[in-house]
Amino acid sequence: MKSYSAYLFDCDGTLIDTTELIYRCFLYSCKKYGDLEVKREDVFSNIGILLRNQLIHFLGPLSEENLSEITKAHMDYQLKIYKDHLCLFPEVAETLSQLKDNGKKLAVVTSRKTFTLNLYLKHTGILQYFDTLITPELTDKHKPDPEPALEALKQLSCPAEKTLFIGDSIYDIECGAGAGMDTAFVTWSRINPDSLSIKPTFIINEMKELL
Repeated sequence: MKSYSAYLFDCDGTLIDTTELIYRCFLYSCKKYGDLEVKREDVFSNIGILLRNQLIHFLGPLSEENLSEITKAHMDYQLKIYKDHLCLFPEVAETLSQLKDNGKKLAVVTSRKTFTLNLYLKHTGILQYFDTLITPELTDKHKPDPEPALEALKQLSCPAEKTLFIGDSIYDIECGAGAGMDTAFVTWSRINPDSLSIKPTFIINEMKELL
């Protein structure tokens, strides 16, 4: 793998293991508002897209009023239980620290909103490594559209050809590739890389491979 000037990271499933947290929240929300028992694999396959789109996927069409109510209840529940279900994937903190020591620019590009992203990055001790955080509040379009990755390039003042996008879902690979940058897919994802419709530039088994 060549060296890049900037590295863009997805958060959930790439840096932080939030899969159990996300599953428990959908289990709660879908049971409360739809009397549905969601399966883990169904929840995991939709990680990476906006929460509102995930809720509509499971619960069907919702008015803005209902969607707002359910979203608030969903996030209130998440904030009650997150400390019991968050952890970094192996070598994440060490790799981020070394990349910063090597003069690299780092960003998070995520479908998670700003408040919980900051909270979770602080809780896991890695917030200080990032030069910018690209959240849904900052762009009109969202992953898999390339706009979030392009916004990161703008804020980092770095060209696409010198940037690598690292993620655990097809939405990350499509976002990075659409912005003209190389991509890396992590094998600790819940998704089989053979199922990706767009092939990543790299498949990495350990975070330290970025070094």
